[in-house]
Amino acid sequence: MPAKNTIRLTMAQALVKYLIAQKVEIDGETLPLFEGVFAIFGHGNVAGVGEALYHVQDQLPTFRAHNEQGMAHAAIAFAKANNRRRMMAATTSVGPGALNMVTAAALAHVNRLPVLLLPGDTFATREPDPVLQQIENWNDPTITPNDCFKPVSRFFDRITRPEQLLNSLPQAMRILTDAIECGPVTLSLPQDVQTMAYDYPESFFAERIHRMRRLGADVVEIEQAIELLKTAKNPVVIAGGGLHYSEALPEFHQLVETYQLPVGETQAGKGALPWDHALNLGSVGVTGSAAINELAREADVILAVGTRLQDFTSGSRSLFSRDARIVSININGFDAIKHNGVPVVGDAKRTLPQITDLLEGWQPSAAWCDRAESLRQQWNETVSIAMTDRGTDLPTDAEVIGAVNRAADEKDIVVCAAGGLPGELHKLWRTKYDKGYHLEYGFSCMGYEIAGGLGVKMAKPDSDVIVMIGDGSYLMLNSEIATSVMLDQKLILVVLDNRGYGCISRLQHACGGAGFNNLLKDCKTIDGGAPKTDFAAHAKALGANSEKVGCITELEQALIRAKQSDKTYVITLDTDPLSTTESGGSWWEVAVPEVSEREQVRLARKQYELAKQQQVI
Repeated sequence: MPAKNTIRLTMAQALVKYLIAQKVEIDGETLPLFEGVFAIFGHGNVAGVGEALYHVQDQLPTFRAHNEQGMAHAAIAFAKANNRRRMMAATTSVGPGALNMVTAAALAHVNRLPVLLLPGDTFATREPDPVLQQIENWNDPTITPNDCFKPVSRFFDRITRPEQLLNSLPQAMRILTDAIECGPVTLSLPQDVQTMAYDYPESFFAERIHRMRRLGADVVEIEQAIELLKTAKNPVVIAGGGLHYSEALPEFHQLVETYQLPVGETQAGKGALPWDHALNLGSVGVTGSAAINELAREADVILAVGTRLQDFTSGSRSLFSRDARIVSININGFDAIKHNGVPVVGDAKRTLPQITDLLEGWQPSAAWCDRAESLRQQWNETVSIAMTDRGTDLPTDAEVIGAVNRAADEKDIVVCAAGGLPGELHKLWRTKYDKGYHLEYGFSCMGYEIAGGLGVKMAKPDSDVIVMIGDGSYLMLNSEIATSVMLDQKLILVVLDNRGYGCISRLQHACGGAGFNNLLKDCKTIDGGAPKTDFAAHAKALGANSEKVGCITELEQALIRAKQSDKTYVITLDTDPLSTTESGGSWWEVAVPEVSEREQVRLARKQYELAKQQQVI
């Protein structure tokens, strides 16, 4: 007999009921932790999870997508746009549906973003084995395609009994809402177990309100950081994405304004200061501004806040002087000790005011501050020139960015992920809105752009979401255009057609290689060349409004029409595959062959070896 105060549910019903009970408190308001569930149903989840979701659509909406990777990208982007405070789940069938989400899981893992992945799995009983789409392992029958999620999940569990949810779901929520361990959670759900019933305690489904846990830094670590910072004459600050996730921008502003500290922003940190703030010297690193990179090379102390200091930020560890010291404020000790940093492990919103107070009486060199302001003004002039329409036959990425940036309203959001555009956007895009710049550049995943734009729009419905995307990424994953129309989530897409993978073609040449297999003209193809894709016609076939333009002036006019459109609007134009903004930036390590028949490669190798001498390991 079942015990009192229990409720008999299938495993899938219990899972869904538990998700509905999870809430989050944001600015005094209690909201559902999960906005909804993206789902593509198949025989591995339609009868279990699908039936459970059907009955709760008013409490936990289900969104139909067109590609499993794409829908997971949308869920991840939703979480990022909400500073990781709210999130979504995504469910798939077994086999190819599940495997399609693995790339998205890796993206969320790299970027420390929460998403709950619920792939179906084969029968736990194994009675009907081998079932459709089952990959049979001859030596270990417990292995299924879902094991591929293990290395790219922060938490993984295969639910082989319905009562296992009682232990697994609280752990899943802990990871998803934890500032340090935040990342993808995968619960592998055998299709038969989804339908098995169990008498769950009613208390398991009591409402749970999640709040941000703000950990304070160790007193000794703060004292060591202050001691080092007070020795600095020529300091530089690096603003990372952790500032956004901690919601510590007011405290950050107070610190840098009190001590007049020049700031460089990472891809994830961009927007920490308005673009025209007197202390914002632009983007830092490989895709950085000439202003902050010049100061970074000469800085004696670097204060890194909320950044994992990946190679694009540090110029593959060649940007900072060998004599420079790094103070790293980060909630995650794994990141705080990188580059031999002096760690301050703690929440930025809680820690930055302490740093501000304890630095009282200290100021950087006046000459350093004056130089920073001069470099800032020079860089802003460079950006303005780069984004000006020069009337060429094929516009550059910078000219297109300039037109789109001028058309964007203050609360609009640009979304991008891969290729040459992220570098140009990092240098050039001007935003005053702290969430106005949404780049996925931890995994730099082609195909994130459109799906990510959908997730951002669902998170920020009052903003126009402008997706800037190359032809390569568009062709790789465009199906969520149809989803955006279906869900009435309007996007504005600007497709820059440079006839191939222009960014990697430029990198190929920079490494001494010949043009090969990147631009379509350099690929194996029919005698007449690769077909010219009509992106406007394709987008129209998916239900969007669309048009092709021929120049920047026409683009500016099209953007007005796009703004007025009541549904997703796609604009496409041909662009220059070779041109890029030369100003700014720093070295990035891409290994060049030691041996080659090409003289260009041998010369590139010599330059590579010289550059490596500047690395600080």
